[in-house]
Amino acid sequence: MTINPSPAARGGPNPFGRGYASMFAPEQLTVGVYFPIESFDGPEPAMRDQIELAQQAERLGFAALWARDVPLNDPTFGDLGQIYDPFVWLATIAASTSTIALATGAVILPLHHPIDVAKAAASLDRLSGGRFVFGVASGDRPVEYPAYRRDADLRGELFRDAFDYVETLLTKRFPVYASAHYGRLTGGGDLVPKPFSPRLPTLVTGQSQQSLEWIAQRSDGWLTYPRDMGQQAQVAKRWREALDHAGAEFKPIAQSLYVDLAADPDTPPSSIHLGYRVGRRQLADLLDALRSYGINHVALNLKFSKRPVADVLDEIGTEVIPHFRIAAR
Repeated sequence: MTINPSPAARGGPNPFGRGYASMFAPEQLTVGVYFPIESFDGPEPAMRDQIELAQQAERLGFAALWARDVPLNDPTFGDLGQIYDPFVWLATIAASTSTIALATGAVILPLHHPIDVAKAAASLDRLSGGRFVFGVASGDRPVEYPAYRRDADLRGELFRDAFDYVETLLTKRFPVYASAHYGRLTGGGDLVPKPFSPRLPTLVTGQSQQSLEWIAQRSDGWLTYPRDMGQQAQVAKRWREALDHAGAEFKPIAQSLYVDLAADPDTPPSSIHLGYRVGRRQLADLLDALRSYGINHVALNLKFSKRPVADVLDEIGTEVIPHFRIAAR
């Protein structure tokens, strides 16, 4: 495990650390992969060989490994993510990798106390040597809010309060903060550790019950959902307009994408749930189109793969990833 980061991870040329730097740059696109890195039916993955597959993705040049926050099994939702707590899981992966970014997509802020979230996020960033990228969301699973004794009708307000609380803890020393829902900081205590970078890069997932203008102003980037290519071009355009309106410089936009990689490299894309069945050459063309729209990172989900995922990773890593890497800076 790397715990002595580069100067950039300490807040040098890139204030966000090396995880962010390996994922995002203006007018460029990188490719990551979601856990579980496997194909499976139903909601629950087997989680076999995940560390080895994560190491394979790192060797092949994938930019990031993504984990999700799914506290409870909701049978009506049909998806458990990687099963394990995202911070515990990514810390495990951090110990077995050295360069690949580690991202959450996403931590459900209103369900957890901000002190605990900030502590876990800063700890993971430190233990990974500045590789953590912090995706957050408001949550959308019906069983979660009652279980946590939270009012689902206040999701937007709770998200903003938790977002501000976590940001205060991560960026200020012995802060004062009055929360309407989570308690207050009086300046007598401080969160340790702090992240390696001056600001832990934080991406808002979906709308999280907020306006796009709020997200453009307050976040360090936006994680959105896959859509029809024409619609996604318009969404990316609206993001750039929101950044301009907020007076913000470059902030990346990322998206997820389910992929079933066909054996024939020239197989044209056909729709599957939240993605495509497609050959590798057509996948490269699709990613290049997304890059032209302004998308900066695509996180692949291989749940629907009909081929062994190790083979799929190898083919994408060998034939597609070399076209989508950030040039050395």
